[in-house]
Amino acid sequence: MADTRNVTRILSAIAQGDAKATDELLPLVYEELRVLAAQRLGHEPPGQTLQATALVHEAYLRLVGDNSQGWNSRGHFFAAAAEAMRRILVENARRKSSEKHGGGHARSSLEASQAASLLGPTPDDLIALDEVLQRLSQVDPAKAQVVKLRYFAGLTIEQTAASLGISPATAKRLWTYARAWLIREMGA
Repeated sequence: MADTRNVTRILSAIAQGDAKATDELLPLVYEELRVLAAQRLGHEPPGQTLQATALVHEAYLRLVGDNSQGWNSRGHFFAAAAEAMRRILVENARRKSSEKHGGGHARSSLEASQAASLLGPTPDDLIALDEVLQRLSQVDPAKAQVVKLRYFAGLTIEQTAASLGISPATAKRLWTYARAWLIREMGA
């Protein structure tokens, strides 16, 4: 893992407007972001055109671009990175589901339909999850944040807890509740 103090120091410098600090940040966090992106993309269906490297670069550009915000800690930065990756994946899913790209009509074979249960979420599933997650954010932002870190960033319970500054037991409890809530809402 990247040195927490250096990352926090650089994030503070970025918040103060130091343009050179963004150049220092990427080497420190790149590998962690790439692992998170690879974990997340591992849950995507086959044929995904977005690669982990591209996802990291796009998320990083969004994070430190012209409208970059200040982060108060390393955990806050990685939570923002998880959110950026989630948004990129949802946008990609929406683009794939658009009329221009077949409007939800897809070729399928018998083998593909049999394997569907073994594959990750479809673009439509990802869009539906995003909509339900938006509702959860309005009801309970903490639980929604746990879902974003666990599902979209691929963090473990321990990493999620550290990122949010809560105990692993609390993170596990929030994750269990949020997962059940999402399943119920998506089934409705």
